[in-house]
Amino acid sequence: MTDKMNQKIPEAYFDIDKATKENGFTMSSDQLTCSLLKLLAASKPSGKFLELGTGTGLSTAWILDGMDNNSTLISVDNDGTLLEIAKKHLGNDDRLQLILSDGEDWVYNNLDQRFDYIFADTWHGKYLLLDEVLDMLKEGGFYIVDDMMPQPNWPEGHQEKAVNFVQHLERRSDLKLTKLNWATGIIIAVKK
Repeated sequence: MTDKMNQKIPEAYFDIDKATKENGFTMSSDQLTCSLLKLLAASKPSGKFLELGTGTGLSTAWILDGMDNNSTLISVDNDGTLLEIAKKHLGNDDRLQLILSDGEDWVYNNLDQRFDYIFADTWHGKYLLLDEVLDMLKEGGFYIVDDMMPQPNWPEGHQEKAVNFVQHLERRSDLKLTKLNWATGIIIAVKK
């Protein structure tokens, strides 16, 4: 077995990847992580999905590719330039709602919503407002984060934040979690 991708890549992926590179955005999830996001999405038929940190929509494309036609995805980002790339390539998908908003504002304005699947790929929902976002997760729902192994673009002091984040997740009695030393370092938690 190898990490080589031997599965169908979403149609929009290559155009989004090209636009991402042209924009100079370097914080997208890698293909291995995205393949896992797609797989986990397929396990939640008629699911309600949340992505915090759309970026240019690379991971969004994979999540959509795993979702069935009765599922919905809300994806939030605070960078309008990046979100425009996602809108251009994914905006015609009726299952997707792309929202331009500060993560903190969006979370605080939507605390009553519940999700079957949350991919937290930004500070809000990962290092900030973690408990609030985890409270939005339904019983049996997935909470997924990547970039948990040291990354070249981590600012000074980020390693300590990552360690504290993991310890906080491990202390929560309402989560079962696994840590994968694979791709960029992934944690998957399930709400009990």
